[in-house]
Amino acid sequence: MNAKQLSVFIENRQGRLGEVLDVLKKNDINIISLSLADTTEYGLLRLIVSDPVKGREALSQDGFSTMLTDVLVIKIEHKAGSLRGLLKILGEKQINIEYMYGLSIDGERAYVVLKPSDLRAAGDILETAGVKTVSAEEIAKLN
Repeated sequence: MNAKQLSVFIENRQGRLGEVLDVLKKNDINIISLSLADTTEYGLLRLIVSDPVKGREALSQDGFSTMLTDVLVIKIEHKAGSLRGLLKILGEKQINIEYMYGLSIDGERAYVVLKPSDLRAAGDILETAGVKTVSAEEIAKLN
């Protein structure tokens, strides 16, 4: 199962991140997880939100450059070595991880957002290995 990640390109200047957050708040969109990477000129904000389509529309209307990307949100045991085991499964099948970031909802399970080089193959491999992926609908219920 894939989830939608909302990506926002923002200028690297004071207050711009706050402006993104204001738009999301005004449109009642809850942030479930985020990752922010920056360079000297711009930042890339990656978000898992309660309603990614509505979030994209609201931010685009406010002048932000946005896009939706299919990602996997993986549910794994919250213990040492779990992530390594997951990455080993994918590595053995030659699946590269383009980026990932953590998402934690409860103390029993850890959730990881993955952008693999081959989304479909990675999803199939993980399903065969018994790894739980979380759908967009399930993510929306986590908030």
